[in-house]
Order: sequence, then C-alpha cells, then structure tokens
Amino acid sequence: MSDLEKRFNSAQQIVEAAAQTALQHFTDHDSLRIESKGDQDWVSNADREVELQIRSALSKQFPDDSIIGEEHDKKTGSSPYTWVIDPIDGTTSFVNAMPGWCVVIACLDQGETVIGVIVDPIAKELYCACKGLVATMNGKPITVSSAESIKEGSVAVGHSARLDPHSTLKILSALVLDGGIFYRIGSGALMLAYVAGGRLLAYIEPHMYAWDCLAGLFIIEQAGGRIEAIDTSEMLASGGQVLAAAPGVYDHVLAMSRSGYEKSAT
Repeated sequence: MSDLEKRFNSAQQIVEAAAQTALQHFTDHDSLRIESKGDQDWVSNADREVELQIRSALSKQFPDDSIIGEEHDKKTGSSPYTWVIDPIDGTTSFVNAMPGWCVVIACLDQGETVIGVIVDPIAKELYCACKGLVATMNGKPITVSSAESIKEGSVAVGHSARLDPHSTLKILSALVLDGGIFYRIGSGALMLAYVAGGRLLAYIEPHMYAWDCLAGLFIIEQAGGRIEAIDTSEMLASGGQVLAAAPGVYDHVLAMSRSGYEKSAT
C-alpha cells in the first residue's frame, strides 16, 4: 500500500470518528460553550475538541506531516504532506441546532490536493476522493450533474459577511433573471459535496478559507466537475474566491461570477 493510500484510508476513519464526536455535542446542545469571532462567525468548544481529536490521530499515525486547522496553530512537519482541517464547517447551523454542517479534511502533497474527505453525520454521508481514484459517497462512485442549463437545477451561492453584500445580491439577481434557482445552507463544504454528487449544478462564493473548500473542490474535480483555478498557497494564507460547476453550466456560472465579483475568467 502506498503512502497516499495509507493516508486516504486513515483520513476516512479519522474524520468519521471525529464527526461522531461532533454529533454527540450537537445532540447535547445545551452543554455547548459558544463564542463569537465576528459577524456571523462562531466557534464552540465542540469545534476545538473535534480539531484536537483529528490532530492527535494524524500526529500519531503520520508524525512527520504538517497540519493546518481553523481553530489551532499550524504544526510544521518534515514530510511533503500537509493536512488541512475544518472541524465543523457550518458552525452557525451547528450552534443553532440545525443540520447543514460537516467535518472536513484535505491532504496536500507539496501543495497539490490529493485527498478530500467530507462527513455529514446527520445524513450519514461520507464524500471522499483520492488522487487516481473516482470520487465516492458512502463507497459508491459519484459524478457531477449532466445538465446543460442552469434552468435544470439549483445553483448554490455562498456569502461572506467579511465582504460587500452587493456582489452577492448581484449574483442572485442574475441567477434568478436567467431562470435559475438559488440554494443555501450553512456549510460551504457540504454544498461543494452536493455539486460533486450531482445534487447541485454549481457553487459560487466570493471568499472561502482553505479548510472550507480544498477538500470539496478536489472531490468535484475527481467527480468530473470544473473549478475556477485557485492559487493554493494564497488560499492557505488568506483564502479566496471559489467557483465550481458541472461542465455543462460552468461557462454560464463563470460569466455570472465574473460580472458579480468583477473577477476575470481563468
């Protein structure tokens, strides 16, 4: 078994176990200790505990790997592999006792994403992909939608409270006027997983951090989708814009994104 296969198998087990820990906190909502990090940006004791659980498991199995997480400091290792963790993506949903959250991990090999795992413990769904293998959900291969028009399904639109809301409103307006339907839940990573599985046609967000999006973008590519090119180093440092879509609607969604966010096509 290759080093990559070992990491892929371990990542699935580690994230599934961490998702069960998160679910235990979710079902015991009254015991959560919740803090605000900013507008519409929350963290709980569950986020921190779940990340520490993942970090501990990774460090035990792959002590030389680097680790980057949303809630704790970076660990720098000597191997070419770097793990990127979001312990609970969709914390606003989580702390308000709603579904629409998940546990996420990506693994990079010298800056290239080679593993993505997203677990939704409420729906009991495990989305994952590894370089050289097809993307799966609960072990079954998945592919993006075959739609040729945004009128054939829903497009998810994320929004960051850190940025000007008028760009998001412009995107929503263009989407509806073009005959599309918009979709939104609390977790950007989970909406990316839905694109990979063909449930959504596309996902757009003006700004996401690496731990929110690298796993989902990789799974989408492995499922036959298209993503707008990103600079992984920049994404790790400060985040960036995200666009992913089924091939048949990619150009249309990219045009809407470029118009709304005033970003040139790539």
